[in-house]
Amino acid sequence: MQSIPVDTARLGVLRCAIAPEAKITNSETQEVKRDRDGNPVWTVAVTVRQDGRRISVIEIAVSGQPRGIEEGQIVKVTGLTAFAWAMGDRHGLSFRADAITPVHGSPVQGKGGDA
Repeated sequence: MQSIPVDTARLGVLRCAIAPEAKITNSETQEVKRDRDGNPVWTVAVTVRQDGRRISVIEIAVSGQPRGIEEGQIVKVTGLTAFAWAMGDRHGLSFRADAITPVHGSPVQGKGGDA
């Protein structure tokens, strides 16, 4: 699997689309995936929007539970790496980061039905 470092400064605004969730390896036992050091792996869905372009959503894996991140909040992603993968005729990119932290003072959308 080829790893590609990603320059997050060129990605524009990164915003949490889905709050951190534990990455499950076995849906029957609800076993949480662990990294090489035994830490639980979490995923955060993040929207990426570069100037004038469409919004893309990427799911980023990170070791340990990210704290203080809510949906709609602007986040900082540190040490983002993309991994090209292929299984049979399927292929794609997966993403991993060293850390995902909230950007303090960023607006968070309300969770109610406000219009």
